[in-house]
Amino acid sequence: MISAEKKATIVATATAILLTLIKLSIGLLSGSVAVLASAMDSILDMFVSIFNYFAISKSEKGADEVYNYGRGKIEALASVIEGTVITVSGLYLFYSAIHKYIVGKSSSYLNESLLVMAISLVITIVLVIYLNYIAKKTNNMVIKADALHYKTDVWTNIAVLASVGLVYITKIELFDIIIGGAISIYIVYSAYELIKEGVEVLLDKAVEDEIVDKIKQTLIHPKITNYHFLKTRRAGKNIFVDVHLVFDMKISLYEAHSISDIVEEKIKQIDTQVEWIINIHLDPYDDSVQNIPQSINDGKKENII
Repeated sequence: MISAEKKATIVATATAILLTLIKLSIGLLSGSVAVLASAMDSILDMFVSIFNYFAISKSEKGADEVYNYGRGKIEALASVIEGTVITVSGLYLFYSAIHKYIVGKSSSYLNESLLVMAISLVITIVLVIYLNYIAKKTNNMVIKADALHYKTDVWTNIAVLASVGLVYITKIELFDIIIGGAISIYIVYSAYELIKEGVEVLLDKAVEDEIVDKIKQTLIHPKITNYHFLKTRRAGKNIFVDVHLVFDMKISLYEAHSISDIVEEKIKQIDTQVEWIINIHLDPYDDSVQNIPQSINDGKKENII
């Protein structure tokens, strides 16, 4: 059975192929930097969506003897690669705008260009609505990246449509050059967040403060005297949580373990849409100061007595 995420990448790929064909043909005929820029972006969209399909296929595989923690970080890697590709495409489009200004090439087939960009805008808007729906439903980083990518395409298509319209009305090619250059800068800017988010996951950045605070609330229990070494990270659909719980020495191992099970279940209820991988270590006394340098421990230990 094909997952919703895979279906989304297939739809995105098919849409990118369609948009590439119609934009590229008109872009080459018209000589419009803006239309050609949009066509090049659609070509990149096509390859990125294909890549995303295989990235999701790999990330969906469970943990095994080789990859003990699964392959969830493939999504973050795909996000970084996609952001890099978007950046390169934006820089190329900026170069195309400068080149047209220097050469002084004129646009043609403006009627056809207007029609093509209007159709492309409608198709892209529908695709963004669909991808946003899947992204919210699955919380998949790759689909989120793809949705953001195509959202930039919506604005790109609007700008290109305005560019072609202005050139058609005024016959001033400078509009095409300025708008084409502005689109390229916007594309590069939009790629920054994709790369940043992907790199943060690859570097095991802690989850959002709001989630960490909720996790801390679950650690409040009459029999838990303290806790330390609370660490979190996200990889794909998984959120990893590590924490040491401190109990009184007189408590039985069975009771301490039962309490840790209760804590674990409470943590899982924070967000039932993700897979929680929780590792709780039981301590008979607070050993945090003994195990790590004071400079690291400062601000890390929580007292909940």
